[in-house]
Amino acid sequence: MNRSYMAKPEEVVRKWYVVDASGRTLGRLASRVAAILRGKHKPTFTPHVDTGDYVIIVNADKIVLTGNKLRDKIYYRHTQYPGGLRAMTYGQFLAKSPEKLIERAVRGMLPNNRLGKSMIKKLKVYASADHPHQAQKPEVLEV
Repeated sequence: MNRSYMAKPEEVVRKWYVVDASGRTLGRLASRVAAILRGKHKPTFTPHVDTGDYVIIVNADKIVLTGNKLRDKIYYRHTQYPGGLRAMTYGQFLAKSPEKLIERAVRGMLPNNRLGKSMIKKLKVYASADHPHQAQKPEVLEV
């Protein structure tokens, strides 16, 4: 009987990729990055092991949202105090912190468990074109 291959955490070889977000659509970029963080692009993908790679996203402030989402889509959060609901349009959110906008989109596409928490730590997002990860020799990834 053939047995399926199951990756072990100590066997995983991780690579670094850099993605330029300028002119890219938020959801399409986030889904591709989430798949790479999970490791679904590798033949050694194992659902219960973090086999993904590191992803660096640069130019986060140049991300694109289609339609009227910049004006109409609203980001909500609550302060946990009575009457503490805070609302912000995605246009305001993009102007204030584009890194958090992309990170939030990618986090929503990862598993909501301990494994997902370890996967999101491999995502590095920067608003400008420069990043401090040159020593890792990241490969440019076209999304």
